[in-house]
Amino acid sequence: MDELWFADGLDFTCLECGRCCRGEPGAIWVTPEEMQRLARHMELTEEEFSRRFMTKRWGRPSLVERKNGDCIFLDAEKCRCLVYGLRPAQCSLFPFWPSLLRSRESWEEARERCPGMGQGRHFSQEEILAMLAKSPFFEL
Repeated sequence: MDELWFADGLDFTCLECGRCCRGEPGAIWVTPEEMQRLARHMELTEEEFSRRFMTKRWGRPSLVERKNGDCIFLDAEKCRCLVYGLRPAQCSLFPFWPSLLRSRESWEEARERCPGMGQGRHFSQEEILAMLAKSPFFEL
């Protein structure tokens, strides 16, 4: 991100449609701490949780996806995350990912799939950069 095209900030409000959790294969990276919290919540050992719900994507631990690309923790019928309160940081940062912030075109392309992008709460450039700085996986 050489030039920050979003210097005036961006608008986003989650409409809880579940579109960000489905459809296309990718990676849902998880830190060891996030995995521990999820395992505890599900009353599983870390080993059992890892065996059932984890894989590696691009060399990093990631949640598995269903064959159709949906996140394993998406309740497709209700379009809700089954572990919303414990979801990985990557999930809570959406749509403020470097890949979507790289250019206005990338943001607009994602906006076609996410009805919450471009409306609602205004996030300043400083807020967006601060969120990314806290992420263990995203580099500015």
